[in-house]
Amino acid sequence: MKRFLVGADRGQSTLLPECLDEWIDENNPVRAVDAFVDALDLGKLGFEGVVPEVTGRPSYHPSALLKLYIYGYLNRVQSSRRLQRETGRNLEVIWLLGRLVPDDKTIADFRKDNGSAIRKVCAQFVALCRDMGLLTKASVAIDGSKFKAVNNRDRNFTRAKVERPPGAARGERRTVSKPARHGRFAGAVGGACGQDGTPKGEARQARKRDAAPRGVGEADVGFSRSADIVDRP
Repeated sequence: MKRFLVGADRGQSTLLPECLDEWIDENNPVRAVDAFVDALDLGKLGFEGVVPEVTGRPSYHPSALLKLYIYGYLNRVQSSRRLQRETGRNLEVIWLLGRLVPDDKTIADFRKDNGSAIRKVCAQFVALCRDMGLLTKASVAIDGSKFKAVNNRDRNFTRAKVERPPGAARGERRTVSKPARHGRFAGAVGGACGQDGTPKGEARQARKRDAAPRGVGEADVGFSRSADIVDRP
C-alpha cells in the first residue's frame, strides 16, 4: 500500500503503556468541565451520596456522575443509555471519569434524585462566566407572533386579567351575568307582547273584530276575503 497513510499494527505491543492523559489536549473543553466540578462543594449544593455509607457496596461519587451529565449536555447526549455507551468508547469520557463505566440506571437515578442540585450548579456556572467577563450585556430581540388560544375563559389570561386581584373577575361575572340573563328573558317576553302588555295574537284578533261589520261572526271574518275572490267575475 504505497503512497497511502498506513495505520499502526493492532497486535504490536509497546514497551511502556501509553498514558491516558496524553490522549486529551491541554485546550480540550473537557478539562474545563473537570476543573469546574472539582471546585464545587457538592454537599452544600444538596447532592446525595457525598458521604459514603459505612456498609454496603461502594457507590459512584456524585462528582463523577455530574461530570458525565455536564459532558452529555454540552455534546447533546441526553439519553442515559447513550451516555453509558460513551463511557466505553469515547476517549474524552474515559479520561473524564477515569475509566469508570456506570450503567444507565445509575445515571438516570442520579439525574432524577438531584434535579434541584443540578439547577444550582447551572446557576453557579452562569455566575462564573459573568465574573470572568464571558457574558455580554447586549440586547436580544426576538421576532414572533402572539395568538389567543381557543380555550376556556378561566384558563385564558391577558395582561388585564393578570393585573386584577384574585377572584375579582369571577365575582364580577357572577353579578353581571344574572341580571343580564333576566334582561334577555324580559326582552324575549316583551317582544311577544304589544305595547299595552297583551299578547300580539290577542291584539291582532281584536283589530279584526273591530274592523269587521256588525252582524258578522268571528268565524266569518277569516273567510270573507276568500268568498269575495271566488265570487269576483
